[in-house]
Amino acid sequence: MKYVVVSGGVISGIGKGVLASSTGMLLKTLGLKVTSIKIDPYMNIDAGTMSPLEHGECFVLNDGGETDLDLGNYERYLNTQLTRDHNITTGKIYSHVINRERKGDYLGKTVQVVPHLTNAIQEWIERVSCVPVDDDLKENESKPDVCIIELGGTVGDIESAPFIEALRQFQFRVGRDNFCLIHVSLVPVIHGEQKTKPTQAAIKDLRSLGLTPDMIACRCSEKLEQPSIDKIAMFCHVAPEQVINVYDVNSTYHVPILLKEQKLLQFLTCRLKLDQDIKIPIELIERGENLYNNWKKLTESIDESYIPVKIALVGKYTHLKDSYLSVIKALEHSAMKCKRKLEISWVESSDLEVSSSEEDKGKFHQAWNKVTSADGILVPGGFGIRGVEGMMAAAKWARENNVPYLGVCLGLQIATIEFVRDVLNISNATSCEFDESLDENDEKSVVIYMPEIDKEKLGGTMRLGLRPTHFVAEDEGNSNSCKIKKLYGNANVVHERHRHRYEVNPRLIETLENHNFKFVGKDETGQRCEILELPDHPFYVATQYHPEYKSKVLDPSPPFLGLVAASAGILDQFLISSEYNNEGNGYSNGLKAEF
Repeated sequence: MKYVVVSGGVISGIGKGVLASSTGMLLKTLGLKVTSIKIDPYMNIDAGTMSPLEHGECFVLNDGGETDLDLGNYERYLNTQLTRDHNITTGKIYSHVINRERKGDYLGKTVQVVPHLTNAIQEWIERVSCVPVDDDLKENESKPDVCIIELGGTVGDIESAPFIEALRQFQFRVGRDNFCLIHVSLVPVIHGEQKTKPTQAAIKDLRSLGLTPDMIACRCSEKLEQPSIDKIAMFCHVAPEQVINVYDVNSTYHVPILLKEQKLLQFLTCRLKLDQDIKIPIELIERGENLYNNWKKLTESIDESYIPVKIALVGKYTHLKDSYLSVIKALEHSAMKCKRKLEISWVESSDLEVSSSEEDKGKFHQAWNKVTSADGILVPGGFGIRGVEGMMAAAKWARENNVPYLGVCLGLQIATIEFVRDVLNISNATSCEFDESLDENDEKSVVIYMPEIDKEKLGGTMRLGLRPTHFVAEDEGNSNSCKIKKLYGNANVVHERHRHRYEVNPRLIETLENHNFKFVGKDETGQRCEILELPDHPFYVATQYHPEYKSKVLDPSPPFLGLVAASAGILDQFLISSEYNNEGNGYSNGLKAEF
């Protein structure tokens, strides 16, 4: 097993995740099987209980793991299916060690950070790195060849210390030829001058902790000048060719091309002896070549001038765009497929609600201008009552004005509540989430707590992970209008990832469907509503699951593809699209091949 570690210095959020994903993607173009591990040095067990405004979105895996958003980058770039164990947190590691101590596994030893905690980290990495994750290999039985390990946070922070020490030991445990370190640093431009001192200081800190970088990836707003590269090389004890210039480009999808042009693959092949130690089957080499060719076509298409398509994203966490990272990426994937230039209008849902203050009135008119001028409207997931009235107003606008609409999770629930209020004339209809005094038998309880959910403990207690959705047998009511089923290639069953505590009240379903409000997809019991579609609307679809989690760069999510295509006026082109894999892994052909 070969290990490539990506660490970061100077500031957080410097782009380690994109660089790690891009490195892994390039290694796949050689025909290698690649996996990824993300280390997060926070005390939380997982990302499930953290506010999106605190740490960005919570990404959900097939097994229900609630993880850091960077695992979404890995899955999108590498077309892999990771597990909850591929995200290591301080909380997980300490829990693991303490549980072992309580069972007496340490045979009376005094349990310490070194060696017990650091050993546990190394053992975890070795165990998880061998788990097959490659989604392109249908049998999925062979071990990965390379593991990309991203160390979250900033080197030098106290939280990262045990992981830094573990990796220092790990380089000797696996051997020099199997361990490579890429350090991502910042080169700011101040008054037109590229400053290398922050990078020099970061590398000095890193080396003092026992780790020497094999490559230094310098993030900069502009191309690095050769004197800056030479200066970094001289003071950081590397050759100039080991300094990678990662400057700002049109999109993150250009980064793999940028790294390849700077001969990253040649360096890694030599440094890790990839050509000597790993025998790659010819079919995987051909697969890798196709992957790179398709990716290059994709990046070239991004640079072309396309007709814009404007999507109004009406959410409650819009002040931090990373709160909706997977949603953004799913829209991007779909826009590229539709050959359209994506424009996202960010609308804070609470701004759509009427207020008496002059300042709020200004925000109100500005927000509604964004909604009414958009080609399509998206209401993503979220928790809590704040801003839901604004979301309902946006859903009503889309429904009454034939504007393409996609609701995700909460977006399905608020669309249902709005319909009940407006069409069924239950003016005080709401969700048990927003009014905890209600029970499921109350007339106005449109959305209720799922009976199997723990109401006391919040962490890991939702309906999580990959679940099947069965399309309802077609009848006269929906046979000619089930666009979402056609987008899924007329599959009878699809598998998507869930993350929710509440659901549409089953007692209302028959009444709603009698008013042409169709739930065209349900769970395996036929009781739980999964997909909503209005038959007589150009595109009004909502899902209880989160389709954005499975969208891939070369394999767009069907609901998001439908929204963007409908907003661009070209939906009919995709209603007879290629065959969709009924196991829920995505399109098996067609969509990928056309890039």
